[in-house]
Amino acid sequence: MTALHRLAPQLGRVYALLLAGLALSSMIAAAGCSAASSTATPVPPVPEVPAAPVVQPATQAEMQPATLPALQPATNSEPRPETRPATSASEASPADSKASGKNPSFPAEGEGDIEPILATTVLNPGTQRVSFLLVGPRAIVKAPQATVSAAYVGDAQGGPAGSAQETRAVYHGWPYGIRGAYSAELDFDKPGAWRLDVGVDEGDVIGTAVIELDVVEDSPIPAIGERPPLSKTKTLSDVSGIEKLTTDYTPDEEMYRISVAEAIESPRPSVVVFSSPAFCTSPTCGPQLETVKELRATYQDRADFVHVEIYDLPDEIQGDLSRATLVEAVDEWGFSSLPHWFNESWVFIINGGGLVEQRFEGYATFTELEAALKLVLAEG
Repeated sequence: MTALHRLAPQLGRVYALLLAGLALSSMIAAAGCSAASSTATPVPPVPEVPAAPVVQPATQAEMQPATLPALQPATNSEPRPETRPATSASEASPADSKASGKNPSFPAEGEGDIEPILATTVLNPGTQRVSFLLVGPRAIVKAPQATVSAAYVGDAQGGPAGSAQETRAVYHGWPYGIRGAYSAELDFDKPGAWRLDVGVDEGDVIGTAVIELDVVEDSPIPAIGERPPLSKTKTLSDVSGIEKLTTDYTPDEEMYRISVAEAIESPRPSVVVFSSPAFCTSPTCGPQLETVKELRATYQDRADFVHVEIYDLPDEIQGDLSRATLVEAVDEWGFSSLPHWFNESWVFIINGGGLVEQRFEGYATFTELEAALKLVLAEG
């Protein structure tokens, strides 16, 4: 069947910005996972690059080829960075960087800031990972670290703003070594509007950006600390061949021997990945499964690993997604309830008590997954 992730899918604002000025490689990863509904929805064209650096989460509807069909739901049965109070990145003076004698590749504040792309679109109160890309006038920003100052702006009733917290986001390269994203763990102590001031000052890379976040009290996706649905996903004992369980070209059979429900109820920690390698809408949801398989090769004796293919009976689709139906677990875990989601990957680290310890929307590197799993294993 056709591997759609090789069709160079567009990545919302990143794709538009790069093609407008750079003509870079078309293998850009989706920054935010977006959702498909069970009814046909027209796919809008890729939006123009916004004039202001303030960004809202990119939606999968902005990233899709216009020919992708709508889907029907299935009817069948590295250590956490230190957080410290500090001055907001947005308060840094452009004169400071000029006085240092640097020749910045990216203009200082007021001269054309860095454009951010938010990759984590589902945020709840509590401590959790936030991932984003940074794009300069000429290329993806790949400085090793960026400062992040997070502040509560207010709630829907106009509640008072809160004090800022600052940490550092670490850059993680994606597969193929061309793209990557920054990630940091932030503590959202209340729902409502939050603002991130992001600054980069590494060698000849200098710039700032602003990201607006919407932290919601409840979301359809299992949150950190919650017990996820006990989905009775199909296993090798339920089908005549592994091709009925996955579109992975080199599947690891051990990831299809137990169901999601069995993994959650097991006293061992588990890693559950939802992805569709052959029907990706970005070039990262296929590699995401490969990364989880690499993690399993190292920790198979200490944790359970389960892959859930997005589509039921994938061998019968034959490259035609108009024949596809979503597996029931996709609905049970809330992905199909997200506006504009379309088969992008999610990974969950679940502790021995059956609770979500960490979740990763979109691509997460081996380093990030291993760090999260190690924390669970250390807790016993």
